[in-house]
Amino acid sequence: MFSFRSLALSASATFLTLSPTWALAATSHPYDVVEQFAEVLSVVEDEYVEAPQREALTQGAIAGMVAALDPHSAYMTAEQYGEFKEDTSGRFAGLGIEVDLRNGQVIIVAPIGGSPAERAGLRSGDRIVALDGTPLEALPMAEIVRRMRGMKGTVAHLVLRRTGHELPIRINVERDDVSVPSVHTHMFEGHVAFVRIVAFQEGTHTELLSKMGNLISQLGQCRGLILDLRQNPGGLVAESIAVADEFLNSGLLFSTRHRGKVVERVETTAYGHFENIPMITLVDSGSASAAEIVAGAFKDRKRSLLVGDRTFGKGTVQSIIDVSGGAGLRLTSLRYYTPLGHGIQAAGIQPDTLVADQDLDAEPLRESDLPGHLPNERVSIAPPTTTDQAAPPNKDEQGCVRLKPIRTLAQKMADLPAVPTTEKDAQLALAYQLLLNQIVTH
Repeated sequence: MFSFRSLALSASATFLTLSPTWALAATSHPYDVVEQFAEVLSVVEDEYVEAPQREALTQGAIAGMVAALDPHSAYMTAEQYGEFKEDTSGRFAGLGIEVDLRNGQVIIVAPIGGSPAERAGLRSGDRIVALDGTPLEALPMAEIVRRMRGMKGTVAHLVLRRTGHELPIRINVERDDVSVPSVHTHMFEGHVAFVRIVAFQEGTHTELLSKMGNLISQLGQCRGLILDLRQNPGGLVAESIAVADEFLNSGLLFSTRHRGKVVERVETTAYGHFENIPMITLVDSGSASAAEIVAGAFKDRKRSLLVGDRTFGKGTVQSIIDVSGGAGLRLTSLRYYTPLGHGIQAAGIQPDTLVADQDLDAEPLRESDLPGHLPNERVSIAPPTTTDQAAPPNKDEQGCVRLKPIRTLAQKMADLPAVPTTEKDAQLALAYQLLLNQIVTH
């Protein structure tokens, strides 16, 4: 969720007389840090082996200051900020992945369903080491995202690291439009509707109503519903609110807090189209942000059992702030809380019934694994225990692992049976059985 406001910044600094050695004084004066910055800047400008560009130094200092706050806050130069505003107002060709920068590593949170990244076999938890021959470890997030985007039809050459594989993985992804459908539907035997929401993007709510209407008109009224939020990286909070409203009666959906104080309470209405249909919700480690808001509300308000794995734990709001010179800040400003007051940040949402993901070959990565992540205010998260598996024997001539074919979302939807089976999807199969039992007693 983004908010736009203006903020004018100004700073005055006095260059100090330099001495051969200097140390930081522990004082509380608000301008001491400015004087310290000026001192370091002066030393660098005078003593560095080459004459540095002052603008590059100050821009780097500001970017480093903001990046030190948490993994989701960032300073954007005027050029980067212009690109950011274009990205949030339109749709462009790219890879179709949600990424995070963790301790210098670019980690895939989740590929968007139906995107070029998913079709190519990229997975949640993959680490992108290089893009088009350029190592990414020293690049800021804004630059990494810019390089991932490009003209439709151009190819991005990636080198990946995947937990459980000793060797790097080389893979080519052809950039394409990523304005893919966000809602997919299917009807199981027993008139159980299956609704998979890939991401909350512009029009998701309208798409949900349209596709559910078509499903019901063609196959009849559904007796139960499975909502699949697995690998949903979030997106537009406004769309997630509208979607959740269709499944809930009136009441609290979530609240936000700033430094411990409640800032906003968002409530649902009493006009949901599906609020009386028995339902089960599927979640996993790729369910993040807006998807966690919906899942947390369903659990707290006892609207739906959650089946699957603990969610990612992205429970903060980033505000977008204008600063002088055309630059901008993406600054973490609020925390999300479920209706019962549970903080989503780092902890995620724990399902009612825990079922491991059959497709994962290692412990998934979550918000709590990010160096510098904001902790949950009430819950301590234990670090995951990972077990590396031997690298598969299939290698290319350069010694890199060849990826095994992975079914895309379109293939998974087309391959859905009349009755879900544990062989193909244990989480879905259990959700289906639980829902049938719920329907009988409803």
